[in-house]
Amino acid sequence: MAVPNVEVVQYDLVPRVLRVRAVRRLTPRMVRVTLAGEDLAGFREAAPADHVKLFFPTERGGRPAMPKLGPEGLERDPNGPRPTFRDYTVREYRAEPGELDVDVVLHGDGPGSTWGAQAREGDTVGVLGPRGSVLVPKGLDWYLVAGDETALPAVARWLEQASEGERVFAFAEVADEAERQEIASKGDVELTWLYRDGAAPGTTTLLHDAIAAWELPEGTGFVWIAGEANTLKPIRRLLRDRGLHRDAMDVDGYWKRGEENFDHHGPQED
Repeated sequence: MAVPNVEVVQYDLVPRVLRVRAVRRLTPRMVRVTLAGEDLAGFREAAPADHVKLFFPTERGGRPAMPKLGPEGLERDPNGPRPTFRDYTVREYRAEPGELDVDVVLHGDGPGSTWGAQAREGDTVGVLGPRGSVLVPKGLDWYLVAGDETALPAVARWLEQASEGERVFAFAEVADEAERQEIASKGDVELTWLYRDGAAPGTTTLLHDAIAAWELPEGTGFVWIAGEANTLKPIRRLLRDRGLHRDAMDVDGYWKRGEENFDHHGPQED
């Protein structure tokens, strides 16, 4: 099986402080926050899975504690408060009129979920990134994209950026039918929604079972899957057993059940 020529581009990290311009509830458990501000100038992103770190204020109405750029790179003030941050997909960036959308899952009392539930116009938040983009070639024979609700913004971007005639298979795991979103695409898309219906996130085999039943197409393709780290390990093994080259897939643990500060950019090996 041929391996696609995936390109990685890097960007300079620029700490930014932006303000909330708008907040819109998409589903009962997902809110879209639109950010804006002069610091957004020069922002760069190019791929569906591009992400930023959001730095939250320690108190409502305050400014976030953020690292600064020093001679050795990013530096944290040792005398200041410890930054509180979480990673979020760039749902959409609009250079004109200078707006950045992030979709936040509301799933409890964590710092990101709490911020998303309470975000109001005028609130400040810190933004760092993206660090770079993974550019998967257009025009492959097929693509498979899948994930839980934490990956849904990236899955949606994959579908929205698909060109006419591109064949895309997609699986989206969410809490229940109320979490479905309308996603437009010019591509030849087969999107399947998977509902946990009361099961806790990260406790089911819905994604694994769906991908196990999916028939690997012929030709050159690429697989992108993200979600709870432990549920993805058997999926990664399944794809390798099917002969998919490791460079033809990106299976990324976005979070880990029971681990508050999981680094989803560390090694993702079994």
